[in-house]
Amino acid sequence: MTGLYIHIPFCLQKCPYCDFYSVAYDNSAAYAYADAVIRNVLHYNERYDTIYFGGGTPSAAWWDVCRIMGKLRFSELTEITVEANPDTLTRDSLSAMRSSGVNRLSVGVQSFSNAELGAIGRSHTSEDAQNAIRFARESGFENISVDLMLGIPHQTPASVRRSIKVLSGLDITHVSAYMLKLEDGRSLAKMAGIPDENMTAQIYLAAADALEKCGFVQYEVSNFAIPSFECRHNLKYWKSHEYLGIGAASHSYFGDERFCVASDVDEFVNSAVQNVVSIDKEPVGFADYAMLKLRLTEGLSFAECAKFGVKKLDMLKRCKLVPPDYLKISTEGVAITREGFLVSNQIIGKLTSKPIEQVIRNNE
Repeated sequence: MTGLYIHIPFCLQKCPYCDFYSVAYDNSAAYAYADAVIRNVLHYNERYDTIYFGGGTPSAAWWDVCRIMGKLRFSELTEITVEANPDTLTRDSLSAMRSSGVNRLSVGVQSFSNAELGAIGRSHTSEDAQNAIRFARESGFENISVDLMLGIPHQTPASVRRSIKVLSGLDITHVSAYMLKLEDGRSLAKMAGIPDENMTAQIYLAAADALEKCGFVQYEVSNFAIPSFECRHNLKYWKSHEYLGIGAASHSYFGDERFCVASDVDEFVNSAVQNVVSIDKEPVGFADYAMLKLRLTEGLSFAECAKFGVKKLDMLKRCKLVPPDYLKISTEGVAITREGFLVSNQIIGKLTSKPIEQVIRNNE
């Protein structure tokens, strides 16, 4: 079945490192935006097995999320995720979202160190985050993911281990541990104390090791889960399954076509049906498929390569271009090791014989 992504672009404040499309929260604007989302949901009239509200900060507009939920077609088996910031989660908002059918939270904690949270301009504290997660459990959420950010100012392998020790006591089922990526012009890029490349690599490896010791299994470059709690929606992206995006700045792979919606709230709200721009009308090619599949620890099978006309022998020749410590090669296929994930863009470029920047552009 198809996955559904709904972009809710409203934030209470803009974080200095964030490059995702967002606008300042306004109650009337959020209401009108939700009406436009509902119009588009009814227009496409699909049934979904995963639904993901991303942002922005969807939990800041939780009432509108509940209104949208009332118009969606789903079953009790549908995975329904809402991204949230700790300071937007209250017992009332959590109870309302859970009652509407939302069954998975992705909480943007980033760190359980107050000094590190202050350095990246977050508006919540470690204590706020811990309380929000406890409230979520009390409200009936059994599937809770936490975002951790790696490579933030003054972070060390020891401090990230301390954050993981805190989250290990909160009954978390999933962790997304992302490297801080600073786009040009982001104010955080000018700050002192940002770890260099070598230190960031150490932080990543320390985080992965600590999460593993807490029972989280790495299944993707940046994602770790208690077994059976992998994010089913995100797996659609990495396995090139279809998903429909609704909302300003949303992207889709739907009907064998990739398309996007302009990053413009007003245009989205004022259009009877969202205006989409085609990115690629061709079926997924080998480079695009392999780039996404190699993000997973399961890797890429030789049988999958053959479906695209790439022979096993050709793949093995490409593997010789990569240092052996960075790859796991079996009779079934090839996967990137944890150390290899640190330089995965270069590795994927060699294995697909296509510049990784071009592959990424085709999938943005």
